[in-house]
Amino acid sequence: MDLKIRDKVAVVTASSKGLGKAAAEAMAAEGAKLAICSRDKKRINETADYLKTTYKVDVLPVVCDVTDKNDVKSFKDKIIEHFGTCHILFANAGGPPPGNVEAFNVEDFKKALDLNLLSTINLVYAFLPYMKQQEWGRILASTSISVKQPIPTLALSNVSRVGVVAFIKSLSIEVAFLNITANTLAPGYIMTERVKQLLEDRAQREGISYEKARQGVIDNIPAKKIGSPEDFGAFCAFLASGYASYITGETFLMDGGMYKGLM
Repeated sequence: MDLKIRDKVAVVTASSKGLGKAAAEAMAAEGAKLAICSRDKKRINETADYLKTTYKVDVLPVVCDVTDKNDVKSFKDKIIEHFGTCHILFANAGGPPPGNVEAFNVEDFKKALDLNLLSTINLVYAFLPYMKQQEWGRILASTSISVKQPIPTLALSNVSRVGVVAFIKSLSIEVAFLNITANTLAPGYIMTERVKQLLEDRAQREGISYEKARQGVIDNIPAKKIGSPEDFGAFCAFLASGYASYITGETFLMDGGMYKGLM
């Protein structure tokens, strides 16, 4: 199925690995041009080389810390110089450290807000003017199931990510008439390096094996499996597509049925 994003310019942050890389790869497979970034120069260049070789698309790799406003501006300037515009933004960042509320102080929460909430806001402000000018855009923000169902051992994530939902919802109302959509993705357990690390932390904390920690998670997922990055990426590509123009202001769970609420 042609998702109608061939030659669109997609900006995908924190994309040298994990969910960001999965989203970038799915869009590359649809023929989108890519601007990708990471704090790790070696890894982002390796990812760019892989995407160029595999999908024969133009890929611009940039070293960028999305918590640094100046880095985001420099990233944007390089993209506009290279591609001229931005059609799709996938705002993504790594997760803050695990732990319960009393494991952290106020400064830890400020850092988490910089990482997850303020980075998203800065990225949107950087690229939204180009979407408005061309009257076409797709904004996706990656969060977590914790925006619907807080996870006791992820206090920083619980707090820092829920603001993203409010921001994206507010934005979606303001820009919908310009054919710009804004949606939030809230994945549950997807088998990325971060999830592997969380499982290792749980195993160590509880004095159990990694496999037992993994099985404990699976037992609480109705689908009885941990999701794949490829499935996540494919859903991102659809929401970025020409077929998703009437879908905006939503928060999409991708969790194998793990969330137990109604709304």
